[in-house]
Amino acid sequence: MTTPYSEAAPTRAEVDALSGATVLEFGANWCGICRGAQPVITEVLAGQAIRHLKIEDGSGRPLGRSFGVKLWPTLVFLSDGKEAARVVRPGSAQDVRDALARITPDA
Repeated sequence: MTTPYSEAAPTRAEVDALSGATVLEFGANWCGICRGAQPVITEVLAGQAIRHLKIEDGSGRPLGRSFGVKLWPTLVFLSDGKEAARVVRPGSAQDVRDALARITPDA
């Protein structure tokens, strides 16, 4: 995994106030499924002019709970702080591309 999931997470109010296109990626650094999904996620998001926040999730982590995250990795695609798409455990690059197209028309 190239970039680890950050233990520091923004508040839900901060996320809701974000402008533009954002991808929140919830997971854990020790998660094998998260590590296995990284090549697909990295391939699709590389070169995109979007904010990509990798946030460590787990018990007692309020941001993931506010988005109803139950499985990792979960990618939440936001446009101006509002959820436009979601991919749970992406199986292919196309899954991520389809969701990305909902927040970036040129993706």
